[in-house]
Amino acid sequence: MSEKKMTSSRRHNLKSLVLAIAKTLLEKEAAQIIKDKEAYLAEHCHPLSLPGSAQELQELCKKLHQQIDHIDEERYDMEVKVQKAAKEIEDLKIKVVDLIGKFKKPALRKVRMSADQMLQALLGSKHKVSLDLRANLKQVKKEVKEEVQEVDWRKNIEDKAGMDGRKKMFEGEA
Repeated sequence: MSEKKMTSSRRHNLKSLVLAIAKTLLEKEAAQIIKDKEAYLAEHCHPLSLPGSAQELQELCKKLHQQIDHIDEERYDMEVKVQKAAKEIEDLKIKVVDLIGKFKKPALRKVRMSADQMLQALLGSKHKVSLDLRANLKQVKKEVKEEVQEVDWRKNIEDKAGMDGRKKMFEGEA
């Protein structure tokens, strides 16, 4: 299916509508926050009635100081809990990184090892496999090549001509 492109005026119109709706939502949210704050203060903070005598005023101050101390203790306890949780989260993140293994692998060293040692390392010490590569090779005897003498072929034929020549040929080879 072919998608039709939106015109710039249509896009601008839709964008302004979305921004207007978002603005009204933000205004409603701000008004709700103010109402919630007033309700909380009305519930937890009673209107202050100042007593007429100095004795009652001192008792009110002592009571307020006790409340402040109690709230400071709660705040401190909460901060300690948050710090412990943050530290635990950090430790868990480190463990996750360790488990994933995002460490650089060390460069491998060259190891000189014979074929028997490699097989023993791979198969374990229980298996005794001998890999003697030289035993499987055929042994070839080196033949000493006789040096070829340059001989004049005419002289050679004349020497071998007749019965004496054949007799010398057999004696020479034997």
